[in-house]
Amino acid sequence: MNRQFMRRLSLAVILISAIQGGNVAAQESFRVELGRDGETLGDMRPVFLKFESRPLPAISPKEVARRYQKLFEKSDEPEVRIDALNRLNNIRDRSGQDIGFSDEQQSAVYEEALASYESILARGSFSGKLDELLYQMAKAHALTGQHEESIQRLRQLVGLYPRSSLVPEAGFRIAEAAYNAGEYQEAETGYRQLIEGDGHQDLAMKARYMLGWSQFKQGPAAWNRSAETFMALLDQHLPSEATLLDPPQTGLDMIEDSFRVLALMAARSNNSETLAAWLGNREPVAWPHLLYDRLADLHALEGRFDLAVGINQAFAGNYPEHSAAPDFLAQSVDYWRMAGDTSKAREARADYVARYQSQPEYQELKGQQQALWQDYARFLGDYHYAAQDWALAAGYYEVLAGHSGDTGKLLHLAGDARLQAGNRDKALENYRSAAYGAGEQQYPDAAEAGWAAIKVLRSTLEESAAGAARGVLAELSSEEHQFGKTFTQDTRLSGLRADLANRWYEVGAYDEALAYARSTLVLESAKTEERYATWLVTARVRQRTGEFGLEERAWRQALLLVDKAPDLATTPDEPEQIREQLATAIYRQGERAAASGDTAVAVAHFQRVNSVVPNTEIAIRARFDASNALLKASEWQTAINELNRFRLDYPAHELTEEVSEKLVYAYHESRQPLKAAGELMVASERAQDPWPLKLRAAALYHQAGELPERNALYVDWLAVAPDPDPDTAADHVQQQTMRQRLIESGVDAARQQTALVTREAASQWHSEETLLWAGKAALALGASVAQEFAAIRLEHPLERALERKQKAMEQAQAYFLEAESFAGETVASEVLYRRAELYRTLAADLMASEVPAELNELEAMQYQMLLEEEAWPLEERAMELHSRNHGRIASQGFDEWIGQSLEALAVMHPGRYDRELRWMSWNMEENEGA
Repeated sequence: MNRQFMRRLSLAVILISAIQGGNVAAQESFRVELGRDGETLGDMRPVFLKFESRPLPAISPKEVARRYQKLFEKSDEPEVRIDALNRLNNIRDRSGQDIGFSDEQQSAVYEEALASYESILARGSFSGKLDELLYQMAKAHALTGQHEESIQRLRQLVGLYPRSSLVPEAGFRIAEAAYNAGEYQEAETGYRQLIEGDGHQDLAMKARYMLGWSQFKQGPAAWNRSAETFMALLDQHLPSEATLLDPPQTGLDMIEDSFRVLALMAARSNNSETLAAWLGNREPVAWPHLLYDRLADLHALEGRFDLAVGINQAFAGNYPEHSAAPDFLAQSVDYWRMAGDTSKAREARADYVARYQSQPEYQELKGQQQALWQDYARFLGDYHYAAQDWALAAGYYEVLAGHSGDTGKLLHLAGDARLQAGNRDKALENYRSAAYGAGEQQYPDAAEAGWAAIKVLRSTLEESAAGAARGVLAELSSEEHQFGKTFTQDTRLSGLRADLANRWYEVGAYDEALAYARSTLVLESAKTEERYATWLVTARVRQRTGEFGLEERAWRQALLLVDKAPDLATTPDEPEQIREQLATAIYRQGERAAASGDTAVAVAHFQRVNSVVPNTEIAIRARFDASNALLKASEWQTAINELNRFRLDYPAHELTEEVSEKLVYAYHESRQPLKAAGELMVASERAQDPWPLKLRAAALYHQAGELPERNALYVDWLAVAPDPDPDTAADHVQQQTMRQRLIESGVDAARQQTALVTREAASQWHSEETLLWAGKAALALGASVAQEFAAIRLEHPLERALERKQKAMEQAQAYFLEAESFAGETVASEVLYRRAELYRTLAADLMASEVPAELNELEAMQYQMLLEEEAWPLEERAMELHSRNHGRIASQGFDEWIGQSLEALAVMHPGRYDRELRWMSWNMEENEGA
């Protein structure tokens, strides 16, 4: 809207040019005052009209006036006087100078002039034109207050001289007289005739103006006609946009008055609906916004602010593309402010901002309109921010940022508001744009905006569920990267990176954690507490990745810092925990070196642990593992020394219980079985069940050849040993082995042999060795009984002696048979030999037995024969068994016992067996196919 133009139209006086005449009468000038506005519509009047002739000649108006005044006063000729008076008044009006007759003199002068006019008309002769004379007489009557006479003369002029050039003006004054007399329909007819006639264009425009007034005065029924008339007048004066910028000066009052009357009629009708109806059926024109504005101003001036705002809204709605539409909406803000209604003024601002917030709409605004839009948007943003209407405030800051040179600051504010409203995503977007999207000219507080974005993500991370935390953490890291790249000198970077290092470590992303730890440590601005935290993360990451050397370095750095600044520790025992971790890192290095076979390095690491945490659990274990490393490396003596020192230094430690076993191993591997056995014997004294250790010691004594110590342990064990587990052979074999060794050592051999045979017979488990041992033991027992059997003399009473001898023989036979059942072919030859010898011995002893003394010779001979009869079967049995033994040569080959059987056979059957024989060696495999 052209507000300047509207102010110009609101001036009190508008000059409208008069018609231009071509003669003396037409050069005169006079004004007709048609009245002013009254208190009611009926009292309203149009503005006055001023009629002007052509410009004056270039001479002194005062001198010319003086001459005409003198001519009027001295001449007696009516025509001369009338002509002089006309010229005098014309010069006065056109020059604007107070020359000629005064106002008081004029009334008297024209009174005199009327007499001259009447005289001329009475004579019926006049050198000039009578139409001009009638016009001048009408003027004179008007100036002397004789209005009816003036109109009468004008009517005469029109009626007598219809083709006169003065008829249009006369008709205008006749219509004007009707208007002033309240004859508005008559006035309308007169004005319309002028418009439709061939009159002067300027006069027709004035007639159109008064036509509108005459129609207006007829009341609401004629207002549509009046509106059409005034709008046609405006079309003539303001045909284009260019004329709005430079309206015709001669028509300013009529233009203003036309808008005024149109606004009044619309205000008394349906306001904007009336305007829309009037304008709706017409061709588009340039001035509708001025009419709407005049109507809105009318309501505002009369205190009807709601109606005024409604008019503004109507224009903006009906003409949204009009360049003045934003001004109407802005005017609504002013109206509500005038009304003192701040709430509605704020709503009006909001409407203005909403309509033009899109980029295309905003770009259509002019410079001042854009500035006003920005002012409104900022006002609304600040207002809602102060009222804690966070979402609304953010919205205004955001749209304003898109149309303002202060984008960064506004987006920063928008981010704060979004955050307060709980919209973190949108807040984050605003903060980022404020920090990084300002283009070449960075927002002064861009770093604060960027940091705000980081704080939002940190807060989101704290509240995230475990499954979503990693994604938020990745976003926070990306944000840090952007922040660090943009604000490289920001001192908060170190703290942020240290925090990220910890957070990445917590989710198990060790590469990321380590990267952030490194990026923190390289910053000179990093504070001591940040470096401390970062070294802790580094140490934990290295621990997780098994880089124990680097882990040790990190723990040492952290320990140095916390030792210098104890306040860094979050708990009182934190420094001690770090030392333990440091010791563990060293310990792990020792383990790794030991596993790779680098014993020297492993032992060195293990031994360093004690220097960090002396005599602690891990230090003790490290010493123990140093010994283990030495054992693994077969450095037996060094390991033995370390183990002995360990046991001496930590006698009550749980690991000390393992020292003995490791010493046994070291002694054994270093070929010191006696020391190993001695260690086991010492250990057995502390053991709840000493026998497993003693038995191992016995084995070592056996290995060392220390048989007395071994045998003593065997005897003691066999005395208390439980029966062998029937489900396994181990216990049985072990015990039988001990018995065999005792037998071999001659320790209580008979008893051990008896036990060996008895256990083997009773057991379901056997081995080749135990069976052989049992067989030999049974043979030995049988041989022992056989000796006892041979030692029994058959003395009187024979029955008793023979019974004893027979029992011994049976017992010996049982042992021999049992031996064969155990050892089989291994002892078969000996068994046959010894069995045969039993029979042979018994037969011999029977033959050699003493004959009872009380028998006579015959009885003695008979007795002797009886003995022979008893001995003969026995001898035959002996020969049979020896012969069987002899027969084994073919299947088993010759052995010692077969040889003894042959010797026995040679004695018993010399004819057959007592020969010179030369035995050849026989290889069954070589002669098998012979």
